[in-house]
Amino acid sequence: MLKQICFFRKRPDMTMDEFMDYYENQHSQLAKKMGAQPAIPNAVRYVRRYLVPEKNPITGEVHDPGYDCIMEIWWNSREDFERSQAIISSPERKPMTMADEEKLFASHANPVVTCIEYDSPMGPNGEATHVDLRYGD
Repeated sequence: MLKQICFFRKRPDMTMDEFMDYYENQHSQLAKKMGAQPAIPNAVRYVRRYLVPEKNPITGEVHDPGYDCIMEIWWNSREDFERSQAIISSPERKPMTMADEEKLFASHANPVVTCIEYDSPMGPNGEATHVDLRYGD
């Protein structure tokens, strides 16, 4: 499993509600609207995590994390990831994606990383834990 993480900052003239609405109802649906099937080839999960700054419990200050959204996409292999990246950056798709991003993000200079994860056992008896994803609750 390979996970890609992208860090995004909203345009400064947008409220967080406007940013979330546009991302969820326009940008995250862009590839589908362009007729791409599937929208993100070979991806197994696509998640947007909107950041809400909170008080630091030690200092009591609220610090700007530098980003408004962390986007995550999972693939089963590096090969699936590379194929998807080639499609997303293709000359047919890239201009429309960039034009839509200008309506949403502060810049195209958004950090993109892949992530290597290690889990620690957190169960009451030292056993491995997991998170159940429930849809439609």
